[in-house]
Amino acid sequence: MAMSDLTLPRAHTPERATSESLLARIALIGTAGCFLAAVLFLPLIVVFVEGFRKGAEVFFDSFTDSDTLAAVRLTLLVAAIAVPFNAVFGLSASWAIAKFSFKGKNLLLTLIDLPFSISPVISGLVYVLLFGAHGWLGHWLKANGVEIIFAVPGIVLATVLVTFPFVARELIPLMQSQGTAEEEAALTLGASGWHTFFNVTLPNVKWALLYGVLLCNARAMGEFGAVSVVSGHIRGLTNTMPLHIEILYNEYNFVAAFAVATMLAGLALVTLAAKTLLEWRFSHSLAAAHRH
Repeated sequence: MAMSDLTLPRAHTPERATSESLLARIALIGTAGCFLAAVLFLPLIVVFVEGFRKGAEVFFDSFTDSDTLAAVRLTLLVAAIAVPFNAVFGLSASWAIAKFSFKGKNLLLTLIDLPFSISPVISGLVYVLLFGAHGWLGHWLKANGVEIIFAVPGIVLATVLVTFPFVARELIPLMQSQGTAEEEAALTLGASGWHTFFNVTLPNVKWALLYGVLLCNARAMGEFGAVSVVSGHIRGLTNTMPLHIEILYNEYNFVAAFAVATMLAGLALVTLAAKTLLEWRFSHSLAAAHRH
């Protein structure tokens, strides 16, 4: 066979490799963009379009309904209780796990991740089995006039349960990566444990803490499954915004349902913007820390 009949493989030149890499990046970015448009941006646009479908006047009139206002107030109340509680718990648990060695540390980590692995409906059902009329503590609670299920305390407990991993899971990796050198130095210089925490540990994790609180608040205000189980769906009393949206939609009051949904969608947009800002600020803080 003559040498001229052989077809030699085409060499991969740097220019060709760069072109293929560019095409691959464009394809990946385009795929991600299409996915985000389909599952994120398009639903958000639909929510706002449907909310304003009959005009701004009808849209704003939807918020004058007493049941809607009660749902908004209850949602804000539940978030105002659950988020600070989870911030304190997450900060305490992260400090203990990252800075100290003790028996049961792995078990504590597993328990923190538990709400991520179980359905929110199951989380709500747990409280019904504990505090419901026929639950383990139901008879005692009824005899003493204490209401948890189908009342605000049950909604708060269910929200706390499904949201408490968010702060801890943002803080634990950061605290572990920072180590204990700064705290040990402060203690060596005579600082107390609390002084070390407030002046050394807390400033080093403040941006991650804010980030975790932000995510926790967004989930608390948008929680549906666990709250639906324990609320009883009592209009004007135990319906949060997600539950109220479901009721309005089932009653074919679509404009009002989407109007209330725009509030939650607006929260999502604010959360996204704040998340981006915190990630930018947090990355700059970490880069500055590494340089020093």
